[in-house]
Amino acid sequence: MPKTAIISARINPKLKHSAEQVFRELGLTTTQAITLFYKQVELQHGLPFEVRIPNAVTVKALEAARTGQGLENFNSLGDLFEDLGI
Repeated sequence: MPKTAIISARINPKLKHSAEQVFRELGLTTTQAITLFYKQVELQHGLPFEVRIPNAVTVKALEAARTGQGLENFNSLGDLFEDLGI
């Protein structure tokens, strides 16, 4: 089937650049990535991922993880297991 449909969208330039870097790492062109997304939407009859608004507890946990807040460091796997009581 010939490819003749055109998609035009305005998007944040930083997001576009960042996504295109990921596509390149995956060996995909932007067109291939968009086609892949559309095909998954078609196959799953919806978005190919869950879309939810996180609650306050989740938002707080995600921010803590991003900033490294409250994380413990271990010198070895054994130390981690010991801390977990395994």
